Amino acid sequence: MLYPSVDALKKEVDSKYSLVSLASKRARQMQEVQGTERLEKYVSYKPVGRALEEVSSGELRMKEQDASTIYEDEI
Repeated sequence: MLYPSVDALKKEVDSKYSLVSLASKRARQMQEVQGTERLEKYVSYKPVGRALEEVSSGELRMKEQDASTIYEDEI
């Protein structure tokens, strides 16, 4: 993948794991609900590439997690 570069994406998200998680969830959302684009114009035509472009532009960010949150797999 050439655009956006991993270095540019790492400035927006703290880890590669978080980046993959964020982009995959956003790509799934864009596939399921048409018309949810956040940018005016995209370079990529695939949902994952578009999600990464949103991260790179600062339009898509990680939410701060609450330490008291319990996930299903932790029970």
